[in-house]
Amino acid sequence: MSILSREEIVAKMIELVGEDRVITDERELKISSVDRFRKYEEYNNVFTQPIPAAIVKAKDTQQIADVLKFCNENRINVIPRTGNSALERMLESTKENHIVLDGSDMNKIIKIDEYNMQVTCEAGVVLEDLENELRKRGYTTGHSPQSKPLAQMGGLVATRSIGQFSTLYGAIEDMVVGLEAVFPNGKITRIKNVPRRAAGPDIRHVIIGNEGAICYITQVTVKIFKYYPENNRYFGYLVDDMKTGFEILREIVVSGYRPSVTRLYDKDDAADHFSWSEGKCVLVLLAEGPKGLADATAEAIESIVAKYDGLKQVDSKIIEDWFLNLNWDVEKVIEEKKEILATNNIGFTTEIASNWEQIHDIYEACIERVRKEIPDITWVGGHASHSYVNGTNLYFVYYYDVVDCPPEEEINKYHNPINKIIVEEVIKRGGTMVHHHGVGKARAPWIKDEYGSSFYILKTLKNAFDPNNIMNAGNVIPEEFLSEDD
Repeated sequence: MSILSREEIVAKMIELVGEDRVITDERELKISSVDRFRKYEEYNNVFTQPIPAAIVKAKDTQQIADVLKFCNENRINVIPRTGNSALERMLESTKENHIVLDGSDMNKIIKIDEYNMQVTCEAGVVLEDLENELRKRGYTTGHSPQSKPLAQMGGLVATRSIGQFSTLYGAIEDMVVGLEAVFPNGKITRIKNVPRRAAGPDIRHVIIGNEGAICYITQVTVKIFKYYPENNRYFGYLVDDMKTGFEILREIVVSGYRPSVTRLYDKDDAADHFSWSEGKCVLVLLAEGPKGLADATAEAIESIVAKYDGLKQVDSKIIEDWFLNLNWDVEKVIEEKKEILATNNIGFTTEIASNWEQIHDIYEACIERVRKEIPDITWVGGHASHSYVNGTNLYFVYYYDVVDCPPEEEINKYHNPINKIIVEEVIKRGGTMVHHHGVGKARAPWIKDEYGSSFYILKTLKNAFDPNNIMNAGNVIPEEFLSEDD
């Protein structure tokens, strides 16, 4: 716990970065005390979590280092932030008188290296801005999460993000070449840009996915790829059941083909996305890349799908139009808020992953328990959207009416119990409780169950690099777990 008062913290932040970079507006501080996990509370203007003493808008890596060093010496909890699109309580603080260290003003694209096929940028670069600049030159990062218009590069790397084209291009950890990061003691580190090296452990992965609980990411270098949108081939099919859909996805990927998009929606989730789904599951696939590769992948999709009875193909233009309007932006967030306040009906997601053998059992067990155990459910469904040779993910989607429940109790009545059901069913079947949104503080209570005996490694990393626990305390690892004997 910091021994400094809020006023002393604010004064020191002004000294370190300048008055124009320290925000103390009460409304801004309240909004910055939560992320989208508590959107129902925020939309109802209810704030139950500790309010930051200040939002500090750093302009460069040195300011990040100066602020972290001071906070470390004075035991001030720091919540690292860039794009502010987190979902799992990552931006909440477990401690009073904390600061939000915001890197969104660090938004320079430093170098687009077309010969070495990589781009280096600061942490605050918005992914969509970067992608637009690359596409002007005929390139792409291959990274396209639905949050692309909002998310920024530092946060994407810190949360181990994944994009909609992952089956072809990989996830963010497959794209990262090198990084710059600052540790709580103010030490600035740079991992150099090389295609691969075998000089000991891959230390990039100390930083990638650390969720602001170990260090602050200030620069990233990621691969870029040639962009061939003219070769895109879209496919959509109506499928009778999820088991058949999983088998098709598995056969395509195990056979060695890599469509950039591999999505399978169950009947409830399909009905929410596709007015034409006819009460069926929906399979969506996209072949892309150089013409020869896209054509070969498209031919393989058609050949494999043809082996399964009862599938109905839909017009590819319908799929293309739907997919091009899938991403979230500020306008969609505003519309969502209006709808939630008007209806008291709210939706969330929990994403997991497992091997092919267990994924259908996990799907059925989670859907059954949520429908049976959670009150006021409007609907629950799910979709797979990222497939691998040895398994796939599942994105559970659920909506419920908030009934006889003040905003501050919504999470404990509905959201947390649903998360608990899904996490329990996944872990006991050997899957992972989180595929790409990160652990945050929402799923941190199950981190020891998730890791098993390897929790020793994670805990040792945290204690070594952040011994004073000032980096997003309680994120990924609850504080009580750090002091327990293993």
